[in-house]
Amino acid sequence: MRKLTIALDVMGGDFGPHISLSATVKSLQLHPELSIIIVGNRSQILPLLKKNHLLDHARLSFIHADNFISMEDNPVHVLRRVSGSSMHMALELVAQGKADACVSAGNTGALMLLAKQALKTLPGISRPALVAALPNNCSGFTYLLDLGANLQCDSDTLFNFAVMGSVLCEKVQQIKSPRIALLNVGKENNKGNDVIKRSAGLLKQTKHINYAGFIEANELFSSRADVIVTDGFSGNVALKSYEGMGRVFLEQLDKAINTNIYSKLLGRLLKPILKKQLKHLHPDMYNGASLIGLRGIVVKSHGSANEVAFSYAIEQAVKEVQWQIPASIAKKLETVLSERDCLSHE
Repeated sequence: MRKLTIALDVMGGDFGPHISLSATVKSLQLHPELSIIIVGNRSQILPLLKKNHLLDHARLSFIHADNFISMEDNPVHVLRRVSGSSMHMALELVAQGKADACVSAGNTGALMLLAKQALKTLPGISRPALVAALPNNCSGFTYLLDLGANLQCDSDTLFNFAVMGSVLCEKVQQIKSPRIALLNVGKENNKGNDVIKRSAGLLKQTKHINYAGFIEANELFSSRADVIVTDGFSGNVALKSYEGMGRVFLEQLDKAINTNIYSKLLGRLLKPILKKQLKHLHPDMYNGASLIGLRGIVVKSHGSANEVAFSYAIEQAVKEVQWQIPASIAKKLETVLSERDCLSHE
């Protein structure tokens, strides 16, 4: 069993470091091969480590950070005062080979900028992308990217996203030749802007990508595609809409069950079944967006993540380390770009 180490920036997020530390306890119990490096402020972290009986844990270590990057900080300004922040120090551990991955619930824009600066992008990749596996109607998962790291994308960038998403899905979800679709305003070949149309042309020419055509927003979670590619603006809107709709549905269901004594009795009978069937729809269950396209592994947790949700983000990082996702992406991208070069010279 290969040992692995994950660095946690525990100062990000909305609820403070106690959420990250509670999730750490669960992850260490679940993975005997896992070691975790906690990066945060000593005055806040040490009492929590003592409370959770983690001070002398053999697979847990702690590094003090003088400051942290808040959710309100402007990402561009962050670069001017990066030194000493918990996020930067966690990323540097990955860059120095002291950790295999970094997990943070901090400022998304800052994480992207600092990760790109510290880890650099893979050969052939100009921009990393945020990607997450979202539940579909077959109780499986569909990868969606980009989720907000790149608000505007050209055709080559979307093509690279398709390659990266394909590798991630194939390795982590164990789907051979995953179906790749482009999010568009229609399924017909004449629909969409020039960027989308050119992206489709590039994907059609590539035999190493299983291109499934255009897909509309009402089929995002229909399981018609394993990976859906779009720009960060559209992807973020789709993600937030889905999360909001999921919460509304679960809240309305809970209200309906508790309307009166009869519905409560019926709800008591149905609740175990509904809980099992609808469990995968809760946003906590798919927390952990991967920042792929870098030379190291970085997973972004929701800022509002609770203990369960943050545990899923750590789990995502563990899987990516086990499958060596950056190396796999680099290998496939080299093959695909070589194929494109051959086609362009014919």
